[in-house]
Amino acid sequence: MTMTESALAAVRAHPEIARLAAALQEHPGEPVEPERPARLAAVLLALRLGDHGEPELLMIKRAEAERDPWSGHVACPGGRMEPGDHDLEQTAIRETWEETGIDVARDGEILGTLDDVSPRTPVLPPIVVRPYVAVVRPDVRIVASPEVAEAFWVPLHALRERAAWGTGLVMVRGQEEERPTFRHGGYTVWGLTERVLRQFLERVG
Repeated sequence: MTMTESALAAVRAHPEIARLAAALQEHPGEPVEPERPARLAAVLLALRLGDHGEPELLMIKRAEAERDPWSGHVACPGGRMEPGDHDLEQTAIRETWEETGIDVARDGEILGTLDDVSPRTPVLPPIVVRPYVAVVRPDVRIVASPEVAEAFWVPLHALRERAAWGTGLVMVRGQEEERPTFRHGGYTVWGLTERVLRQFLERVG
């Protein structure tokens, strides 16, 4: 067994991750057939074991960019499918590598998928996003791309804090609107990513 294989085996053996992997195998994500032509995209929920042996989820804050509807958002690594991607799993792996320098193909393993999600706001581009869940070696190093302002790990216990979930005012196209949110430290997650995190928590149990 290689060092990567043994490191990943230790991550998979964690009770919460083992339970999550079983849930993903038993209930794979539901694909969505878009009602109108839509771009396809994928995001990756990458889990590692932190310094205290607790699962942690990788998240990023996108850099501010003109004409990007998700500019400045807190999210999971991911993006649109490109012509060279043979499937959405490869999209998730490629985008994670490009945005964070983490090579899931080398240092990780895909566990499964969550349900596809699409924006509920008609002004956003028509897009279907498939969330993939993966484990990575605990010692992976983040090398953020210029598209990423910050990259950080969120402990699983922080995701489970009931007080972190609720509603809050967020900026939507230059105006404040009240939306469902997840808050962690100074970060506010809303929109598609908030919906994906809720799904993820349901699978973790």
